[in-house]
Amino acid sequence: METIGTWWMWTGFAVFVVIAIAVDLLVMRQQGAHKVSFKEALLWSAIWVFLAFVFNGLLWWYLRDTTTVAFANQKALEFLTGYLVEKALAVDNIFVFLMIFTFFAVPVQYQKRALIIGVIGAIVLRALMILIGAWLIAQFHWILYLFGLFLLLTGAKMLWLGDQKPDLEQNPVLRFLRGRFKILPEFDGENFFTVRNGVRYATPLFLVICMIGITDVIFAVDSIPAIFAITTDPFIVLTSNIFAILGLRAMYFMLADMADRFHLLSYGLAFVLMFIGVKMLLIDIYKIPIGISLGFVAFLIASSMVASLVIKPKPG
Repeated sequence: METIGTWWMWTGFAVFVVIAIAVDLLVMRQQGAHKVSFKEALLWSAIWVFLAFVFNGLLWWYLRDTTTVAFANQKALEFLTGYLVEKALAVDNIFVFLMIFTFFAVPVQYQKRALIIGVIGAIVLRALMILIGAWLIAQFHWILYLFGLFLLLTGAKMLWLGDQKPDLEQNPVLRFLRGRFKILPEFDGENFFTVRNGVRYATPLFLVICMIGITDVIFAVDSIPAIFAITTDPFIVLTSNIFAILGLRAMYFMLADMADRFHLLSYGLAFVLMFIGVKMLLIDIYKIPIGISLGFVAFLIASSMVASLVIKPKPG
């Protein structure tokens, strides 16, 4: 696998991620269970975005001094495009999280812990999937065509379904968990399990964590192939993906109250997946420049958001 990542770059990034999560957990513990305000969520979102841009700047600076300016520009643009794509796809992830929290009536003060556990699970899962995906592409180039076809079909399916919501009550995973565990009807603080009258029960928060984990798997299957259409360098793929995930929790609390305003965003994301799928299918015929890809993806996302504000959702 060809990559710009040296052993110390991989190690340094891993240490950064561990420290970032540790700080997040420490802050969460000190604050306790509380409702995250829009101002707090906006601040943390800005911090994560700032750190991503700082990282990209340092990466560009290092590559400029060790290779060429043109190569540094190329890799920095790949990171930025990958980060934007993952950030955009994360918005759809957020809407599903909101649906899960609403379905289980999760009190806002407990949502924070559920999300941070979901973020940690997503980081581990995607790191493994990215490394496996990079190895597969290095060994079997034709895998890119399968990824491209998969993204094209996934985008078409999203367009066909539109804003149709899945029926969580009939979800097979949820039905399995309810059949496997004794479920307490009410929450018991932030506990996943509790004991009542000598009987061990799983709490609704445990079900929420499991559903978020399943959501992480489903969205990873979409997002990992998408970023491989931007670059096959595993270091760029991993770092841009992880930076997008690190800001997921803060972005959720920032956008949760505005979810209904962007009812057409799913269509924009569908077109993004279809564009990336086509880009991947054409990779050996014509390589769409990264700058054009970045601009077009940004245009699709911005257009769907503006259209959501202009076109009112259908009642009911």
